[in-house]
Amino acid sequence: MSCLLLFLLLAPLAAIIAIIAGAPAQRTAGIAAAFNLVYSIGLLYGYPAAQGGYWYVMDYPWVTLAGVPPIRFHLGVDGISLPLVFLTAIVTFAAIAISPHNIRRSSEYYCYLLLMSLGAMGAFISLDIFFFFIFHEFALIPTFLLIGIWGAQNRQFASFQVTIYLMAGSLILLAGLIALVMALPQPERTFDIVALQAYIGKHPLLVSTQDAIFPIVLVGFGILVGLFPFHSWAPPGYASAPPAAAMLHAGILKKFALYGLIRIAIPMLYNGFIDWRPLILVLLAGNFIYAGFVTVAQKELPTMIGFSSIMHMGYLFLGIACWNTIGVSGAVVLMVAHGLSAALLFGLSGEITHRAGENRFTELGGLAQRAPMLAILFSFASMASMGVPGLANFAGELMVFFASARYFFLFAAFAVYGTVITAIFQLRAIKTIFYGSMPSRYGPQPATVAAGTGESIPASPGMTDTATLPEYTPYVLLIGASLIIGFMPFLLLKIVEPSVSLLPFIPALH
Repeated sequence: MSCLLLFLLLAPLAAIIAIIAGAPAQRTAGIAAAFNLVYSIGLLYGYPAAQGGYWYVMDYPWVTLAGVPPIRFHLGVDGISLPLVFLTAIVTFAAIAISPHNIRRSSEYYCYLLLMSLGAMGAFISLDIFFFFIFHEFALIPTFLLIGIWGAQNRQFASFQVTIYLMAGSLILLAGLIALVMALPQPERTFDIVALQAYIGKHPLLVSTQDAIFPIVLVGFGILVGLFPFHSWAPPGYASAPPAAAMLHAGILKKFALYGLIRIAIPMLYNGFIDWRPLILVLLAGNFIYAGFVTVAQKELPTMIGFSSIMHMGYLFLGIACWNTIGVSGAVVLMVAHGLSAALLFGLSGEITHRAGENRFTELGGLAQRAPMLAILFSFASMASMGVPGLANFAGELMVFFASARYFFLFAAFAVYGTVITAIFQLRAIKTIFYGSMPSRYGPQPATVAAGTGESIPASPGMTDTATLPEYTPYVLLIGASLIIGFMPFLLLKIVEPSVSLLPFIPALH
């Protein structure tokens, strides 16, 4: 039995205790996040990818009462969960690094960020359904508090809406997971994911039982991830949340539901998944079509990014719905890629709002002249979201296209359409915010002439590129990770594919 994964949970927990005891909040939280980032890279490096399967396993009995399915503190990672552990670590580090050091009630603020990270990390490394669920719920509590206390305008309403939606999704999911466990004979009931898969693999549940349980689990996970039409909580919630909280939730916590489909729902309820797959395809088309048009219509940067994130869930659901090695591997790569690009966009959106004092497109313009580095970073983030070759999203989306084109051509076409729509609203955002005309309310503004073009570019009043290199480092780190995966996707795929090929009912590659 190995205790290596336990340090991923102990680092943020120790930092929280130190902050409560009076240690400097941002520095202490940053040290814990940096430790987990370096440590997760070490775990990736040491993982025997060619063999696949679970490693660094810790299995400790927690509750063993007569008549109650045993609950075990069972930790372990494979090539599917380990990249998500790395994603959690790098986004947490970036979120803490971009947060202001002088924020009010800073000790509480950084403790809540660490609690979100701890909950997400625990969910990804848990191999027991009880802890898988509890860790995620543990991460939702600080999410509500961060929005309600430190959020932007309408934060009380947004926090209340997010609470209702996500708690409803969690309760529905809990009902589905309990129904799954209780459907087994009494001696075989357990919350242990590995034991459940082994037993159900030999003794599948009745198809009628699977058809009854799978839609419950799907709706629960669908609400948590923002599957159409259960998505309406996300954009206003992200728009009101502090940038760091939006980075953590959109970049990390939304992957919980997708990971749960891959790890629990489909392997254990495969026949139910096959019977309900047509509905999944129809709903994910809504993510592409409806969310795509709504994103184009947005007039504020944070809500545009929020709806964009919802739209991109369609790619992930499509890859998982294929349930083959290429599709699921592409979905895992895209989970990491989307986490990086979503965190980048939400972080930079907060930076623009903080420094310009506005987030409405009509009140922004000409920022490239005063903040050229910010323009470069936002352009990189937008290109990643668009799936430009050389960035991580391209590798994942391309695999999803290949996996779906043969069996679900219409939905693959919707996915291609999604890349066009993404290019429209992201390029519009770049043009308007950084190269557009200054709002008339500022009055006549001096203009500078772009070198070599003779074109007059309006300058943005009251905003200069005063940020130092350390302040830009978190964004550069996220872009660097996206570039590495984009140019060398084999580094991630050689870890992901062997474990995906071991999932139940995954067809062998020919």
